[in-house]
Formats: sequence, structure tokens, C-alpha cells
Amino acid sequence: NPHSLLALMVTIHGSSVGFIPDLERKAFVFPLFTNIDFVKLKVDLQKPLTSFTVCERFQTEVVCPFALFSYTTKDDDNEFLLHTNKPNLLSVFMKQGIVNFDISKARPASTCKDHLCFTWESKTGLAGLWCNGQPLPRKIIMKDQVVQDNASIILGQEQDSFGGLFDANQCFVGEIEDVYFWDQVLQPDEICRVWHNRVVPHPLIDWRELYYETHRDVIVQVWDLST
Repeated sequence: NPHSLLALMVTIHGSSVGFIPDLERKAFVFPLFTNIDFVKLKVDLQKPLTSFTVCERFQTEVVCPFALFSYTTKDDDNEFLLHTNKPNLLSVFMKQGIVNFDISKARPASTCKDHLCFTWESKTGLAGLWCNGQPLPRKIIMKDQVVQDNASIILGQEQDSFGGLFDANQCFVGEIEDVYFWDQVLQPDEICRVWHNRVVPHPLIDWRELYYETHRDVIVQVWDLST
């Protein structure tokens, strides 16, 4: 994909001069049901995580299962996975454990794009999901454990091995944007800021300074400003 190579080269070269492509008001478009379309995110994690927050905005017409955010290590293909098994049910897998959130209980999005933020901390095991700025009842998973570093992070596909073994029956078709990842649990006021597309400092994955590779038919597209 010549476009993805160009984007990656610009990112690598630009980091030395302070210029990194800003994806604000853009989206990754996943147009097809395939096992070859995906986005790989670059992140430099130096140690295991004892807490984190991940946020993203998406829209889709798909009703079959799909993966939104796949974080895989060489020891566990489901180190952390955001996944929909059926409409209105978001499943979070962490080291083969699973918690489910009924997102039908959340307020509907004011546009066709839904916004999710998931938070987790090891000390209590508390896992929280915010949908369109509204917190859902918290769950417990992976108390006193850690999320390992040296991860492969993929948008649009579920990894069944480190960086691969994708299944077209679990792919995402639609648009994903505003992807962020912090190594801490964001406070409620910070999550509201993210929902309104405002800056919360020090993300490890930053939509406004994103290192990424697109593969095959994924397109980076400007929003339709008329909507």
C-alpha cells in the first residue's frame, strides 16, 4: 500500500524535525469484509501496565461480531481485546478472562459515531466502560495482575497470534477515529474532555501524533464536513 508506506515514512522522518501527521478530523475507513485490512499502531511501552485507559470513536452498520482494539503479546493473544459479540454487548477480554457491558443502557450518540472509553486498574481490578460520555456499571477483572508490554496493537481485526491469524468473520467494517491510550485511569472529567475531542495530556497513543501503518484497503479520509 503506497499510501501507508508514505504515511509511515513521513511519521518516522517528521519525528526528527517535530512534524508528525495530525489525524484530527480524519478517520480510518475499513470498507470490506476481509482478513487482510487492518491498521497497526506503533507504541513504545517500556514496562508492564498496572492501569490504563483506551478511547476511540467509531461507526458501523455491521451487526455481526467485530474487533475494535486488539492488544496481543507473544504470551497471550487476548492480553487485551475490545470486541462486540452481538449488538449492544461490548466484551472485554484480558488474559482469557472476560467481562461484558450492555451498551444499550448508555445514552445514544448525538451523531452516527459512538465513543467508548475503557479503564482498568490492577490494584482493585475495577474495569469501567464509558459510552458516549456516560459511565456503565463497573466490573472486576485481573485484580493484582499486569498487562504485559512488547505488544502488537491492531485496529480492525482480532489477532489470534502475535500480529496475525485474522478471521474475516471478526473484522471491523466502518470507520474508526480519535484513538487514544494512556497508562493511567482517567478521571471522569478527563473522559468527558476526551468525549468532546479535547486534549488530555501524555497519551501513549495520540491521535494527533499517531505512528501507524495501514494495510491493504484501509483508507485515511477527512470527515464529511457537511454532516
